[in-house]
Amino acid sequence: MDSYWRNGTLVDHKANADIAVRAAKELGQDVDKVLVWQRYPGKYSAKTPMVSGRDFFVNDLLKEYKGKTVDPVPLPSEAPLFLMYSSGTTGKPKGAQHSIAGYLAYVTATSKWILDIHPEDIYWCMADIGWITGHSYIVYGPLANAATSVLYEGVPTFPDAGRPWRIAERLKVNIFHTAPTAIRMLRKLGSQEPRKYQYHFKSMTTVGEPIEPEAWRWYYDEVGKREAVITDTWWMTETGGFLGTTVPAIHAMKPGSCGPAAPGIHPVIYDETGAEILKGSGKAGNICIRHPWPGIMQTIWGDHDRYIKTYYSKYNKNPRSKDWRDWPFLCGDGAVQAADGYYRILGRIDDVINVAGHRLGTKEIESACLTVPEVAEAAVVPVQDELKGRVPEVYIAVKPGVQPSQDVIDRVVKANEEVIGKIARPKHVYIVPDMPKTRSGKIMRRVLAAISNRRDVGDVTTLANPDVVEQIRTMVQGKDTITTQEALPEDIATFGQNE
Repeated sequence: MDSYWRNGTLVDHKANADIAVRAAKELGQDVDKVLVWQRYPGKYSAKTPMVSGRDFFVNDLLKEYKGKTVDPVPLPSEAPLFLMYSSGTTGKPKGAQHSIAGYLAYVTATSKWILDIHPEDIYWCMADIGWITGHSYIVYGPLANAATSVLYEGVPTFPDAGRPWRIAERLKVNIFHTAPTAIRMLRKLGSQEPRKYQYHFKSMTTVGEPIEPEAWRWYYDEVGKREAVITDTWWMTETGGFLGTTVPAIHAMKPGSCGPAAPGIHPVIYDETGAEILKGSGKAGNICIRHPWPGIMQTIWGDHDRYIKTYYSKYNKNPRSKDWRDWPFLCGDGAVQAADGYYRILGRIDDVINVAGHRLGTKEIESACLTVPEVAEAAVVPVQDELKGRVPEVYIAVKPGVQPSQDVIDRVVKANEEVIGKIARPKHVYIVPDMPKTRSGKIMRRVLAAISNRRDVGDVTTLANPDVVEQIRTMVQGKDTITTQEALPEDIATFGQNE
């Protein structure tokens, strides 16, 4: 695309295509042709010039092919369908390779069963198509079910936080799908905006990371108007589709829990030694899937050894085994299973803080922080401690109109002690002007962990708000502090790398 609108600015996107072509050439791959869609047909909206002989406007080419039939190319069912890179802020990004038939079968089935799409529904997944949620539940799954879908340009909060609800009202959306990041952002910027619009959702989905009970309740009460059922789904880039979720109208909702396993999925929680942790024990462990399923990734593109090491080696007893029961898939998340069989996902294994032998999920602590009414967002990171090994440090952003105060800090500390216990008492609580975030709105806890541990924050130029990093660093470390480069324990050095 030559350009697109974001936050009121027409962004030059052709520049990114040129960067990609140059990078490919440096790696030994020449790109012969670049097809460019015009945001405004008949007008070129980018400042980056077209390259003669290489770049072509799709708008012009389509005229030559109007009315022509193009025969599909048959491919093996196990051929690669696409590569989806999971972003790593440390380490080399992993190219998850998904297959044609297995992936399509799984996203088609889960779109039908979990999203409950019917021909008469109008469905809106307010995600980015470039993310795995967008691939699975904007493109492949809904289209395979002949769904009527909504696509939108830009961000949900521009020109104001009422934009999603206006769109939902105008287009009569009745199935809504978004991420906790967006839910928290919309709650922070316009907690009562949904009341102004006459839309009605029958079901709502949340995806991407665990959602705190407080944010869940706002989603249910305000966005869903206490009419819509919430499916709190848990899965990841590597799995192709939902792993844990309630099924609408069949399972009861439970704030803060993704629910039972999705149909056909059989999870197990292991401790560090490989012993199974039973449901109802109250103990957390590493959640794995016992068996293959259609949507599972095939490999890491170009690095099959890394695929085995990352997802299977931890709990594989026999590397030579051909029996699938010897190969549980390590999801990389900490979890606990309640006596009723529902799973609560604690966040990435990297995001579990071991405080004096107690495993605390950062999401648990963040959820406790959000029980304080003035708090809009919370992020928790591990900090080295001589006595306890690790202790949590808390960063919070308050709602618009709320003044930062010691009283808010004191109540955040008290909330953690009351909700979780004294072991979760944060070492420090900082009220920050804003959280460092990616352009998709995810809080960069890695950056905050680096600041708390007096480490170099690394390259932050790709953040949506890089200027706030130095503000927070000065607040925590003081103006003259020089960050160190000495080695940190691996769990802190790589904290939040999945973001």
